[in-house]
Amino acid sequence: MKLQTKISFEKKTPAIDYNSKLFLLGSCFADNIADKFSYFKFQNKVNPLGMMFHPLAILDLLKRAQNRIDYNEKDIFFDNGCWQSYSAHSSLNNVSKKKIISDLNSAVLLTRMQLMAASHVVLTFGTAWVYRFIKSNTIVANCHKQPQKKFQKSLLSINQLRECFEAIISILKSYNPDVTIIFTISPVRHLKDGFVENNQSKSQLTSALHPIINNTENTHYFPSFELVMDELRDYRFYKQDMLHPNQLAVDYIWERFHFSWINSNATLTMKEVSRVQKGLGHKPLKSCSKAHAAFLSNLSKELDALVCKYPFMKF
Repeated sequence: MKLQTKISFEKKTPAIDYNSKLFLLGSCFADNIADKFSYFKFQNKVNPLGMMFHPLAILDLLKRAQNRIDYNEKDIFFDNGCWQSYSAHSSLNNVSKKKIISDLNSAVLLTRMQLMAASHVVLTFGTAWVYRFIKSNTIVANCHKQPQKKFQKSLLSINQLRECFEAIISILKSYNPDVTIIFTISPVRHLKDGFVENNQSKSQLTSALHPIINNTENTHYFPSFELVMDELRDYRFYKQDMLHPNQLAVDYIWERFHFSWINSNATLTMKEVSRVQKGLGHKPLKSCSKAHAAFLSNLSKELDALVCKYPFMKF
């Protein structure tokens, strides 16, 4: 009996291995996948400015990195006891004006460095809805729970999205013409926009993205949205808020990404890394026993062997 519709996957090239340099940008789903890469000790960086939900926010960061445009006092504001920026996630908020400006500019520098080194860039888009800050007439990355009356909400058109995606690809390829770009649409449901509006937003992203991917070399689509909507199709794969995929769903999507994008030789190293990670997290019943001492000795040898082969790994 067939109880599930399955999406077919094929092996992609150039595959990701431990020599790859990965840069991930976008919504919280980008952070979820980056957590997997970090657990297995791949070389990766994610969201220097924190989570970004719409394509124009990502494009703004890339333009700043490309043109070396620093943030200054005009780009921040003080509210609720801390300094904030409409260009960044609240995770960068700070009580110090000097520190937040420094952190913002460090993020731009990090982005530039990652673009220069990246072999693979993963971009996850959450929504096509954007908010324009009326006072400055600029589209923001994050509203920071400011009053709704300060913003004008709108849905990016397919043409606007296409222009944005093309600009993103152009900037990425200006650093490395052979960079592999993996696009995906976040399975997170943005129901604050409304049920119909959320589906409309995802549809706009899909309609704008695929013609560009089909006609651009080294650009690919990974169906994380479709995996949740069409394979899992059940609320048991969501967190309690019924909006975000839970850990089981993330693990499921990671398995499919692993199959499609990660080199089989890297899989062997991943198993070694996982064994060390589990060993480091092990809590013994008797820490002074000979058995535990032998366990620690073997674990140390495995860890040293990995670090010797891959000096960038930090445990």
